[in-house]
Amino acid sequence: MSDERHVLVLPDRDAAEEVAGLLSDRFALHGAPRLVRDALAGEDDAEDAQWLVVVEDPAGALDRAELDAVVAPFDGWLE
Repeated sequence: MSDERHVLVLPDRDAAEEVAGLLSDRFALHGAPRLVRDALAGEDDAEDAQWLVVVEDPAGALDRAELDAVVAPFDGWLE
């Protein structure tokens, strides 16, 4: 078991919620993806926050290229 965790970075909450739903539909996940607001350092405006979708992958079975392909249309990336 690798206890791998994937972090996908999205520009806003709507995109993060949509990606979390797509991931749940497309992959057999170990638990639901978690959404986390990530305020950028030095940013005063709450609107300037990125959203993270955290996916637990204890078996290391998820393909990073496939995850990246899911977030790319949303201007997101795999960390």
